Amino acid sequence: MRRWTAGIATLLTAVSSTAITTAVPAETAWGTTPEPRLTADVNRDGLLTHADDAGKTTWTDERGAIFLPNLDDDEHRCTVDPADLDAPGRAVDDKLAACNDAADDRINGPRDAADLAPLAIEAERNLSDRARGSITIAPAGKARIFANGRPVDALTAKDLRRGVGLQLEGRDIVRDPKKWDGRITVTLSVTDHGRTRTDTVRLRVAPLMLQNDLQPAQTVLAARPNKGQGWWGGTPPYQQGAPRDWRAFASTLRKATKVQFVQGTPDGWKDLWLQDSFEPSTASMPAVGGPHTMRILIRSGNVWDIPAPNTPRPSGRLLYRDLRGPDVGIVQELADKASPGLDDLLNMGGNIESLPPYDGYPQGRIVYGSGERHPDAGFITMVTGQGYQPPVVVDTSWLMVGHADETTHVVRAGNARGWTLAVADPRLAARLLRDVQRQGGGGQRLFADTKSTYQPTVDELLHGGLPGNEAAAKHIDGQLKVLLKATGLREDELVRLPVLFDEVPGTGLLKAMTPGLTNGLSVTDRKFAAPDPHGPRLHGRDVFRHVTEQALNRNGVQVHWVEDFFWAHLGGGEVHCATNALRDTRATKPWWSGSAGSGSATG
Repeated sequence: MRRWTAGIATLLTAVSSTAITTAVPAETAWGTTPEPRLTADVNRDGLLTHADDAGKTTWTDERGAIFLPNLDDDEHRCTVDPADLDAPGRAVDDKLAACNDAADDRINGPRDAADLAPLAIEAERNLSDRARGSITIAPAGKARIFANGRPVDALTAKDLRRGVGLQLEGRDIVRDPKKWDGRITVTLSVTDHGRTRTDTVRLRVAPLMLQNDLQPAQTVLAARPNKGQGWWGGTPPYQQGAPRDWRAFASTLRKATKVQFVQGTPDGWKDLWLQDSFEPSTASMPAVGGPHTMRILIRSGNVWDIPAPNTPRPSGRLLYRDLRGPDVGIVQELADKASPGLDDLLNMGGNIESLPPYDGYPQGRIVYGSGERHPDAGFITMVTGQGYQPPVVVDTSWLMVGHADETTHVVRAGNARGWTLAVADPRLAARLLRDVQRQGGGGQRLFADTKSTYQPTVDELLHGGLPGNEAAAKHIDGQLKVLLKATGLREDELVRLPVLFDEVPGTGLLKAMTPGLTNGLSVTDRKFAAPDPHGPRLHGRDVFRHVTEQALNRNGVQVHWVEDFFWAHLGGGEVHCATNALRDTRATKPWWSGSAGSGSATG
């Protein structure tokens, strides 16, 4: 049974018990008939009652009905042809995105019914047989209304006399708040004896809310290599042993958490970067018993010129094949052509992070990287324009990959807000090298326990002057200046982790030379799967490992080491980039509770 059925029944029963039962001339009845009554869940308790009457013609953060964008696939009717996965161009992507429960004009089973918002029309017993009603939605095309399981926009006198339970289906998300802010007006018009009376309710589509790393992972996703193939349809030199390297990665990741591995497409678009393929979010509306939530996976805004010009990233099509289903929808906002130069790297999920709630920001905030290089305007507007998680923008354009997850990561803390930031610290890494050298460990090699052909000693690195390391430190100082101002965190609350940076020849850009310790996966707020740094050893102990464990343990976080050196690190990413997580958001305060961001204006 639908969660709101009881509310409609209560309303219609109450209406029926107070309806006029004495036969009177239609003209007399008309003169005493109140305005028609259209009800939605304005007070957000999941029920339809007279308590929903006040303020129903406006929408504010404190009061107003809410509906979901019904973009999931409750009956698994949307299929993906294997040939679609590697097709050139974007026609396939448009086709895949066009299939969802809101794309047809039917209620797709009981689970789909639960995704629709309840409305009700109060019974009017004293209408003539010629009475007619209509329901309109403005702006058009953003929602659809059902009655008795069928789309409806016209009502008969019989319908109006007995009252009608309605279900409203959202058909899209907010993509650009300047074009549509998510609000709609539903108008009931009743015409009888040449006179038309109306009633309206104002509703808002649920915004997409990004999850954060303090929320426990329910499902961890990672890539599995295709047989004999690497990523992008071939095997780069650093992955010649890809199956063996994947086994080392997979086995150590499994020690930290259960993992669901995703197989690539037939032509080898394995594309191991699961974090960069999509950003998870949720959309929720009030219901009896608590919020009703749908996951909405935001496909990354990558458009490439391979395998053909202006082809959306093929791995994004796997979302439709493997993850779309009941209560899981996919959205995409793709440019018509590829971004210039390296800008497209900033359109990936790894460049979109979030801060947990804190004072003044009950739903937290989005963090993304931009600068001289920047994400596609349409894509980032969709992500940041939902209205309840205002963005913080940091400069990542100095990094080769250019992602926000390369330098900071949210971790739990014993402070008032309950969290802080772990930060990649190039100066700490250099200081540790000097400490090792002073204690006689100058001959110790980094990456000594890997098959890398580059295994520099501590002496060699220090003698070479660590080109790019101090430049990276200064750039990170700039990021922290922005983040500390935005959050109110103090420098002494930060958790600093050692990461050496170096220059990418011929580019003027920088990258992590040692595995980026902040670029790991939070399994829970107390369990962190980090890339093994393969640092120099002193007294038989990896110095980078030891310092990282101490720093995170002080915050109550246990580190689980994952071997990703050849599987991810040499390709420019780490554990976080090579995984993704669908998190449990149930403990988070509903987005409509309390004050919020730009969605707070009355309208």
